[in-house]
Amino acid sequence: MKNIRLFTVCVVTIMDTAPGLIIHRFAIVLLPLLLVSVSGQQQYFRIQPKDVKVHEGGEALLECEVTNQAGQVQWTKDGFALGFSAIIPGFPRYSVVGDSRNGVYNLRIVNASLSDDAEYQCQVGPARFNKAIRANARLSVISPPSSIEIVDHAPNSKIEIRENQEYQLECLVKNSKPAAKIVWYRGNVELKLDKRVDTTTEVNEPSGSGRHAKRYNVLSRIKLQPTSEDDYEGYTCEARHEALPPDMPLRVTVQLSVLYPPGIPYIEGYTEGETIRRGQTVELTCKSRGGNPPAQLIWYKNGEQIRMAYRTAGRVSENIYTFTADATDNKARYRCEASNIMSQGPLKTEIQLTVLFAPAQVSISGPTEARIGDSVPLTCTTANSNPPAEIKWLVAGRHIRNATSRTVVSPEGGWITTSNITAVVAPNKRSLVVICHGINMQLTENIVSTHTINVLYPPSQPIIHGYTEATSIAVGTVQKISCISSGGNPLATLTWYKNDKKINSVTKVNDRSVSAEVNILVNVTDNEARYKCEASNSATEIPLFETVTLNVYFPPDHVVIRKDPPELKTGTIATLTCDSSSSNPEARLSWWREGIPVQGVTNVTKPGLHGGKVSSIMLSLDITPELNGIVYTCQATNEALQRSVHDAITLEVLYKPIFSDVPTEQQTGIEGQPMVLSLQATGNPSNIVYTWTKDGIDAGQDLRVLVDGPVLNITKLRKEDSGVYMCEAVNSEGSTSVKFNLTVQYAAVIRDAPEFVMVNPGENAHLHCVAEGNPLSESHISWRREGFSDSDMEQRTERTYRNGTSYLVVQTPTREDNGNFYCVVNNGIGSETTRPVYLVVKYKPEMDTSPQISKAASNTGDTGRLVCRASGAPKLRFTWSREGATIPVNTTEKYYIDSHQVDIVKYESVLLVKHVRPSDYGGYECVVRNEMGFATATVKLDVTSAPDPPTSMTVLNVTHDSVLVGWVPGFDGGMEPSYRIRYRPTAAFGEGYRYMDVIGSNITSFTITGLAMATDYTISIMAFNKLGSSKYLPDTLRAKTSSEGDLQQVIPDILLGKGDIPRLVIIGVSVTGTLLVLLNVGLVACFIYRKRSKRLQEGTVGSVLAASEQSSSKSATIEMYAPSSYNETVTGETLSSVSEKSESYSNGDSNQEYLEDGTKAAASTYLIDQIEYPYPYPTYEMQHQPKPHHDEQDVRNAYSHVVDGAKLHYTAAGNIATAHPVVDGQYYNISPDARYIPYPPQLEFSHMGQPVMPGTGSLRRLQHRGPVVPPPDVTVSHNPPPHSALSTQQQQQQQQQNGPTAPTPLLSTFNPTLSYPATMETEGHLV
Repeated sequence: MKNIRLFTVCVVTIMDTAPGLIIHRFAIVLLPLLLVSVSGQQQYFRIQPKDVKVHEGGEALLECEVTNQAGQVQWTKDGFALGFSAIIPGFPRYSVVGDSRNGVYNLRIVNASLSDDAEYQCQVGPARFNKAIRANARLSVISPPSSIEIVDHAPNSKIEIRENQEYQLECLVKNSKPAAKIVWYRGNVELKLDKRVDTTTEVNEPSGSGRHAKRYNVLSRIKLQPTSEDDYEGYTCEARHEALPPDMPLRVTVQLSVLYPPGIPYIEGYTEGETIRRGQTVELTCKSRGGNPPAQLIWYKNGEQIRMAYRTAGRVSENIYTFTADATDNKARYRCEASNIMSQGPLKTEIQLTVLFAPAQVSISGPTEARIGDSVPLTCTTANSNPPAEIKWLVAGRHIRNATSRTVVSPEGGWITTSNITAVVAPNKRSLVVICHGINMQLTENIVSTHTINVLYPPSQPIIHGYTEATSIAVGTVQKISCISSGGNPLATLTWYKNDKKINSVTKVNDRSVSAEVNILVNVTDNEARYKCEASNSATEIPLFETVTLNVYFPPDHVVIRKDPPELKTGTIATLTCDSSSSNPEARLSWWREGIPVQGVTNVTKPGLHGGKVSSIMLSLDITPELNGIVYTCQATNEALQRSVHDAITLEVLYKPIFSDVPTEQQTGIEGQPMVLSLQATGNPSNIVYTWTKDGIDAGQDLRVLVDGPVLNITKLRKEDSGVYMCEAVNSEGSTSVKFNLTVQYAAVIRDAPEFVMVNPGENAHLHCVAEGNPLSESHISWRREGFSDSDMEQRTERTYRNGTSYLVVQTPTREDNGNFYCVVNNGIGSETTRPVYLVVKYKPEMDTSPQISKAASNTGDTGRLVCRASGAPKLRFTWSREGATIPVNTTEKYYIDSHQVDIVKYESVLLVKHVRPSDYGGYECVVRNEMGFATATVKLDVTSAPDPPTSMTVLNVTHDSVLVGWVPGFDGGMEPSYRIRYRPTAAFGEGYRYMDVIGSNITSFTITGLAMATDYTISIMAFNKLGSSKYLPDTLRAKTSSEGDLQQVIPDILLGKGDIPRLVIIGVSVTGTLLVLLNVGLVACFIYRKRSKRLQEGTVGSVLAASEQSSSKSATIEMYAPSSYNETVTGETLSSVSEKSESYSNGDSNQEYLEDGTKAAASTYLIDQIEYPYPYPTYEMQHQPKPHHDEQDVRNAYSHVVDGAKLHYTAAGNIATAHPVVDGQYYNISPDARYIPYPPQLEFSHMGQPVMPGTGSLRRLQHRGPVVPPPDVTVSHNPPPHSALSTQQQQQQQQQNGPTAPTPLLSTFNPTLSYPATMETEGHLV
């Protein structure tokens, strides 16, 4: 390179100095030298890239190192240039690493993916005399298979296939690169199969560079034809791939379950020809090897299935049959069958058993009785035996030789042997004994049987004793009869018979005789019954017998009463017949009615059962309804036994219904009230159907009318319920009905009346009123007029009545007679009904000059509203003018006039002046006209201002604690006004006013509540709006609340109405409530008594005071209940109860439950003063419930019960005595409520001198002769430190210097951290 640079300088120098021709020649001469120099320094690859394989996700490094580098180096991927930068844009996983100064440009690829599989080229670009060079390398990204599976089979699953059935297995290896190799194994041996097909499929999946990454799926198919040897064999598919670790191949295995038939069964436990003794236990085992599923084994005996239970172990099945051998097993064939689903038929094997056995028994057949000299045939037979048994005879102790015998095959196995002989009965013997032996010679077993033959003799004649014939026996007694027979062989058998029917008896036997006794509980069947005793044995051909006949007395068992005819109906004659059952001797019959005997007619006596006689008696009756339910009794008596029976019959007389207690024909009800009509009818059958009709129509169609049998219940009468009602009672014998007329009375009401009647002056006015009601007459309708006395009505009016209409003629009415005449209707039912009829006498217009409408106000730019109001008749017409010019009616945008009728004679016109300008202020003239004349008035429009005071104020109503006042508003200044009422006790000179604000539109009355009883108050009012306030009216209005004697409990009328609750329920609830109250009072009294006794024993009053000083909460509570100085009025009961309660009634929220239980926060907005009363009142009074604040919850205030400045103490009588002032009392207030804004400013409160008044529901401030009250318009607000900050001595000195100190407010609703030593508290709730 250095030579090249020098040569270049030399050439340039020559070119700058030599002529052009020389330059060209010189260049040509030096060119070969330059080429030689450059070729010796060409750039070349020191290390060329080589093919690389990398695992997917691994890191690959393609090396490229250049010597004598002159050009720029870059890599390409499949011909795509990757650029000259070490960081390759777009290929974040690619980077060029190495030392560029030494020509090292290696390409590193991290996290290799299949998209990186490509042909890469390292390129060095040309530079000056260096040509470009390039070298290729292949990057192969290999990826192991993602999964291997045998198609349609889960890993390690079992494939069930029949033997020699061709089956194909498919192994699929997915997503490998390059394609994987598949190897098959049977067990652990690799399979080399000719019928194997492998298929490789290319799978393309998109990569991030847009190319498709290639993976390969390999599918290998093999075909199998399994045999039984393949059963339980595993077939494995293994994938081999260079990316897989050699020690972790990817493989999957399935197991074949080859179905094939089982092997031939075989029997263990017995060998053909082997002998078995009867009773020996045999165990036969049938086994079969192989087979899938394992073989089912079944045992058969002589072709009959005997056992199916079998068990398997691997591919071996066995069925074990265990039994005890008996005769039936001899030559029995036992077969075992093996089969499964692959068997074409069962595989069989069988054996035949040989069982040896002796006969189980030997039996002798033949007569057991015989006479002397008889030849008796006998037969001996053995049970089955193998081999056959031999028979030996022994008769009367001697062996019988040459007895014949024969042998036959037994169907149960073995052989049966039979032998016959004949024996002759010798004389002088009572019995003959025969013995037979059955011997099995091979088993040496001998079986013996014995047979005895009795020799027969006849018995003697039987004899009966225990009863003498013709003797009478009473039924129910026990009679014993015996029968005796002697001799005979065997002894006689005695049998008793009653009328040839065998009966049981008790038999007794001795050596030479036998007796049989019967115990008879005598009944009617024994009368004339024949008892027979028979004696017999085997020697008698005809039994011997003896008989006896009984005579039994018995009463009748029952009587049966029959009536004729079967159904008894009124007006017929019936016959009762009584039949007695059989009796011996005959029974005497009699009739009884309701326990009284009556005479009957006796019929003949006839023979009856069991040798007795039956009798009958009759009784005739005239049937009437009165006989229904009458009981007739028939009695039958056996006089010999003094025993009788009877039966009774209750007569059921059928008759139609008969009503009882029928109501009067006229029934009256009142509209709205219930009406219940209850009838009752009797009849037979008693299933009576009642039907109610009204005027011939079903009465139960209306839902209000409830029909329940004989009861008609009209829940709420209406006038249309009037009519004729009929109740019909029906049964199967006929019907009966009752009728009555129902009249519904209802309150009289006014149906029609004119709204008004207009007449000319001096012309009579005719008024009418149409009424409806029941009853209704002229006396029920009246007329009245406010301001007219009764004499005025009689002198100036005439009244007439016709067809429910009342007519009133007012004679020559004048303008002053205008007003409502009231039509009043009242017929004594319900409340009276009133309808006004306005009498209008025509008159000319009269202007309303009220202050509130004589002026109007509006600000500039607003709309002014001017009102002109007048009265007159007939209709009035309004005209507005300004400065002599008539204002057109609604033709300009400046003015709008609305005229309308307010009532019958009052009219109003409203003039709206829009967008008021200063020039619009001034007077507007209103002219009103009608046919009678005209009138004018001027309304002044001005700017808005403070309101005028009300023109007047009056008292509308007073109660014991409230005053209702009303006022006439003055001019409102053009804005909506509010009002402030001030009041104070008239006699309380120097005491401040109390104030109440009245906020709202169009309010002209207000109730001042929370006042003291029987107190005179001075009341005044003022108006205010946003611009200011008016003056108060002079204190000229006075009102006095009523006294205690005037208090009356006001109960709403709805509570006095008739309820639906039964009177009995109301009385029960009331009595229960009273008892509960008395019980509670008793418990409380007992509790107080016990506590008082306990406290009196524990200490004195002084100890209680000392204890109270130790706790602030206890002392506070004691101050509430005890006076400041404990004098003779304080008892031990008072202090003990106070100390006891001081633990729970402290300054916490629990105080709510003790202070005046049942009281709630008062809703009045200002505190109330209370004058002193010289007499005490009860401690607790329920508060009259005030109307709560619109957003105030009805809860109690949580404050202490200690009353500062006025502590309460109890007298011995339990009432609160007069409170005394205390200097060092604590202050208990509650937090102020943000809803109540104080007005006017705080002033000192009055001193509390007397507790709660009964019935007022409030704790009241007592009258105070304190400092002079400032005028109501003067604001006084000061806040001195709390009283508790001064000691007792300092307070006493201050009181001496400044006079009496006003106490803190009693139970105030203000913040307890503040004190208000003013005579007036604002917005305070009373408790």
